[in-house]
Amino acid sequence: MSQANLSTHILDASLGKPAGGVPITLYKIEDDGETEICSLTTNSDGRTDHGFFPEGCMQSGVYKLVFAVEDYLQTVHKDLIGEMPFWGNISIEFRIGDLNRSYHIPLLLSPYSYSTYRGS
Repeated sequence: MSQANLSTHILDASLGKPAGGVPITLYKIEDDGETEICSLTTNSDGRTDHGFFPEGCMQSGVYKLVFAVEDYLQTVHKDLIGEMPFWGNISIEFRIGDLNRSYHIPLLLSPYSYSTYRGS
């Protein structure tokens, strides 16, 4: 049985293609501030090559994924957006409670909008 973990992927909804090369950083949020847990970069399929937690290390709590999309948008959509993308970083805050299940938080991205949901 595989260990519960956190995964994500980014789909460029305006192109209908995965967004590769996007850095993503996971933070744990606590009363005294944020702690960086892990930084990964999406591959050519818009996914990370592994989960954000070392095996068996996922803990319940409040977390934040920060998707650093500015360079991706600047490179891929320069003709549409000009010199400065509307989005720089996109932050998604969420809670992990059940340590026996995996969490998947996808990002559907376009140059002027984004959405997310709890995936499976």
